[in-house]
Amino acid sequence: MSAPSNAGTILDRILESRRAEVEHRKKVLPTTALKYGVAAASPVRDFAGALTRPGLNVMAELKPASPSRGVLREPFEPAGLAQSLEAAGAAALSVLTEPEFFRGSLKNLRDARKSVQIPVLRKDFIFDPWQVWESRANDADSFLLIVSALSDAQLKELLGLGQELGMEPLVEVHTREELDRALSAEARIIGVNNRNLKTLEVSADTSYALVGAIPEECIAVSESGISTNEELAKLRAAGFDAFLVGTRLMLSDNPAALLAELLGAAARKD
Repeated sequence: MSAPSNAGTILDRILESRRAEVEHRKKVLPTTALKYGVAAASPVRDFAGALTRPGLNVMAELKPASPSRGVLREPFEPAGLAQSLEAAGAAALSVLTEPEFFRGSLKNLRDARKSVQIPVLRKDFIFDPWQVWESRANDADSFLLIVSALSDAQLKELLGLGQELGMEPLVEVHTREELDRALSAEARIIGVNNRNLKTLEVSADTSYALVGAIPEECIAVSESGISTNEELAKLRAAGFDAFLVGTRLMLSDNPAALLAELLGAAARKD
């Protein structure tokens, strides 16, 4: 099965931009050089373990901007944000590295990871094995795979390479068909994105519709559009192991205080 066409969507435009940049970067920095970087990288932190700790597990997302909301945070200081969010109780971090639409960078990833002890996921639009080697060479502990952007063959290859490098990927789905494809590829961490990447509309109904079809042995993560303690508690009760919270935190004057409030209030409702 081939990945569905995304012509005319924001996802299509992002992928077109990323493909051009990756092709250029591969010529400048071949895979052989990246493998030397991987050999010198810090040991991989246990991303799957962080998402399955007792209690509420929130992956806090660091991103300067988004296609749907524009600039979210300026100035953007990844090290300080990462430290404060870890202290507030984040189980892991997700750092955007896509430069054009999210204003991200690999430097943000490195700076964030150096400042914390929790695992850090590279969030980007990954479709080439070269990007997986690049992620590990920059000390990422995991990375995102978006099922709708990949063919079955790509998904299986990238998932397998990540597992080989000790980086269990977060495999993102939005529909039952995408979930079935992820499970067929033997994904172990399933992220249900409540945001439709083609329209940017957000609905938590997506998580509730799909969580029952995620096998017990998989780690289930609800992503996007989570903004209150009540939503966290309901999603946890529905069967999710972890939650990604990004825009809500980045728009806050005090992201760490907001995260602590979300975790504490939701925990008291258990």
